[in-house]
Amino acid sequence: MRAWPALLVPAALLPALIPAPVPPHPPPRPAAASDPLVPAVARTWPLAGRPTVLRGWSPPATPYGPGHRGVDLAAAPGTAVRAVAAGRVTFAGRVAGRGVISVELADTGTDPPLRTTYEPVRASVRKGDTVNPGTPVGTLEPSAAHCPDGCLHWGLRSGSAYLNPLSLLPPWLLGGAPPRLLPVLGVPLP
Repeated sequence: MRAWPALLVPAALLPALIPAPVPPHPPPRPAAASDPLVPAVARTWPLAGRPTVLRGWSPPATPYGPGHRGVDLAAAPGTAVRAVAAGRVTFAGRVAGRGVISVELADTGTDPPLRTTYEPVRASVRKGDTVNPGTPVGTLEPSAAHCPDGCLHWGLRSGSAYLNPLSLLPPWLLGGAPPRLLPVLGVPLP
């Protein structure tokens, strides 16, 4: 049997020859209020006024891992729930005993289109209905399991990927002041 000669590799080249370990899943995306993949197409909150966010979006590290795949907005049962943007209702029914409404958003420029979800909601719309921003889609149902004092769980998906629904809101709806025009001084008139 023939022996192979030893291969001498300078120590400085070893890191380049050893591949870096590949993580089993991509790291979670930060839970910022805005997501560059989401156009700010919302024209209203899903509840009247500016509701309190009881629990924010916390994306899971893995497809089936723990996390919070939406935001919980404080509201009492019986509160009207509204569409945040123009779209078409793709689902209005019960899932695991809770009322759920899904709206495919128009003009999001993505394929597949973005889809918002609202739960627990007693639907006043049906699959196939078109909605505009502010259109009532139902009323909030009680849900002691999710929020003992009442809340709307508002979600956003692109295909099977969960996204932060607050990203749909433009800055002026998130609490920033509306843009204002200021005078420009020192510029000669035409």
